Amino acid sequence: MSKQAYRVRSAKSNEYAAIGKMLVRVYSQLEGFPKETEQPAYYDMLYNIGDLTHTPGTELLVAVTATDNIAGAVVYFNDMQYYGSGGTATEEKNAAGFRLLAVDPFFRGQGIGKLLTNECIRKATKSGLSQVIIHSTKAMQTAWKMYEKLGFKRSGDLDFMQGELHVFGFRLLLGQQAS
Repeated sequence: MSKQAYRVRSAKSNEYAAIGKMLVRVYSQLEGFPKETEQPAYYDMLYNIGDLTHTPGTELLVAVTATDNIAGAVVYFNDMQYYGSGGTATEEKNAAGFRLLAVDPFFRGQGIGKLLTNECIRKATKSGLSQVIIHSTKAMQTAWKMYEKLGFKRSGDLDFMQGELHVFGFRLLLGQQAS
């Protein structure tokens, strides 16, 4: 597939189900990541991803092609109290976060993850927040490397266990990120 231009926008409510299915497909195929039978509540949350947008300052963003095909998605939280992870992240102040970033396998390798991440950073900066907080796992090494290239630093104080899965925290202090 040749490189094409993508734009990021808020997901439309009639796209939520398709985005949820894409998230389940992406996450369930990660080697070393829990399967649907092991963490049914987590996968239920993925299937019903649009429900997260009912909290203040929470937005489901999509990267779309010129013909509005969804290439990737991420949930942006302008207020960490709604972030919904384990650990201490929801107690962070003056911070934004994002979770559940996924790129449809058909569109991988075209910078969509970076595009979505940069949009979350832009939104946090525009809101005057001082940091962006995220989590990743060992199963998400491609994303992990991208986050580090963008300036995110490991932050062990944000780590937690999701069942048997070790989830690693990262933070980006705004004004210090790479491009």
